[in-house]
Amino acid sequence: MGLRGPGAKAIKKPADPLIEATSEPHPWEAEGLSRAERVIAFMESLPVTSGALAGTTFRVRPWQRRFLKAVYATDRRGRRQVRTAVLSMARKNGKTDVAARLALCHIAGPEAEERGEVYSAANDRFQAGRIFSEICAIIDRVPWLTERISIRRHSKELEDIGGTGTVFAALSADVATKHGLSPSMWIYDELGQSPSRDLYDTLDTAMGARGEPLGVVISTQAARDDAPMSELVDYGVRVNAGEVKDASFHLTFYTAPAEADPWERATWKAANPALGDFRSLEDVQRLAGQAQRMPSREASFRNLILNQRVDATQQFITAPVWMACGAPVDLASLKGRPCHAGLDLAASRDLTALVLVFEDDDGAFDAVPFFWLPDDDLREREDVDRVPYVRWRDEGFLQTMPGKTTDPEVVARKIAELHGIFGFTALAYDRWRIEDMRRELAAIGADVPLVEWGQGFKDMSPAIDVLERLAVEAKLRHGMHPVLTWCAGNAKTTADPAGNRKLDKRKSTGRIDGLQALAMALGAANRHEVQEAWSPMVDVI
Repeated sequence: MGLRGPGAKAIKKPADPLIEATSEPHPWEAEGLSRAERVIAFMESLPVTSGALAGTTFRVRPWQRRFLKAVYATDRRGRRQVRTAVLSMARKNGKTDVAARLALCHIAGPEAEERGEVYSAANDRFQAGRIFSEICAIIDRVPWLTERISIRRHSKELEDIGGTGTVFAALSADVATKHGLSPSMWIYDELGQSPSRDLYDTLDTAMGARGEPLGVVISTQAARDDAPMSELVDYGVRVNAGEVKDASFHLTFYTAPAEADPWERATWKAANPALGDFRSLEDVQRLAGQAQRMPSREASFRNLILNQRVDATQQFITAPVWMACGAPVDLASLKGRPCHAGLDLAASRDLTALVLVFEDDDGAFDAVPFFWLPDDDLREREDVDRVPYVRWRDEGFLQTMPGKTTDPEVVARKIAELHGIFGFTALAYDRWRIEDMRRELAAIGADVPLVEWGQGFKDMSPAIDVLERLAVEAKLRHGMHPVLTWCAGNAKTTADPAGNRKLDKRKSTGRIDGLQALAMALGAANRHEVQEAWSPMVDVI
């Protein structure tokens, strides 16, 4: 009910003729319904207030039903296990509508509890008001809700004064005072666009006083790996894959596969479950056409319409270019071909990368990477970097060593072994910790041709140019090694005023050590070819 001030009387609102007042039991009060079925019945009792379907009663789609059944599933005691639910899909697939109905379900529907607190969260005041406005539009059209719920539009608050006493408020990340909350249910709209996790953490950590609290995030993917939404998606993917056991967390994830053709309708459908229903196919076709004609819009199209984690800022190697170079590498066939190597020695607890490149008669290169990490806190590193280090180790893509620091002796012995098999023409290295590596190589009698390779523009710019040219021309084969592919997806460049480039770890979204080592190896190969081409001239002189 609308209140005009302290002690003001309720303002009666015109009822929607679609939803007549009735003394009959509500549909969700029927016997034999599961908890999820009661939620669905409540949502389907409410009207659609806007769009092409305005004036009809809401109908839960099969894909929405699957999400709701997963979230509101109960154990043998009838208790809901899920505490955090994430629904990620492309824009314009009805996220706000679903969020509004779920909030109402916990305010005055079958999930309402005595003196509950329900919140909708967003990144700014305007966005925070969208769910509130949709809830109010529904209340205005449903007589029994009109009689029960007080609306305070100026403060974006509701109160179920005719029932449980549950309160609702719309919160935005730009409002400072949010502590002291005790939410029974909260919904975060478009967390993927939030640069900070402060509001999310405030709500998530405030639920401890409730018996069965629920937090729901409904959002497209974030563009960067280090965003709060990315952490939730990555964790949910691991839960869904069985790598992590956590019955309190659920992820429903609609995204287009990275390798799929972004201009195909089937690809659009993967990220847009409502496509052709209430998500306009014509609109997606329009946006796809613009992205094809204007490459600057492709990253935004992939992020917002295909729900892919794609940063609109300049990425060094795009996913399609990298995947075009993903042909398998036959290690047994490489012996006898010119072999060049690049070594990126990390700090004692970080990722160390060694990449060998083998040139063929057509000027193309096969890349064979090796990676090392300490083994002691590998699972903690997974949580920090949000990648499956344990699985990569178990599948042989990552080498680990006992302890909490990288042992240079382990790396040195592998370098000596590989040099003995393939005979490096050069091993390009950064000065960082190289003296430890020199000492270990000398201790085992390995005579490896080490070539210093600076990490500044002078050495890295030509190496970057070679890597880019080979990738664009599909003259690089890397076999889609998962760790190297992860590094490639993270990498970004920076340029000096003259246009020289280098990989920039500060701008990149994750570890790039593997791509750095690959660039160094290819740079060493290019330098070796130039020196060979000039050597006859030197002899003549």
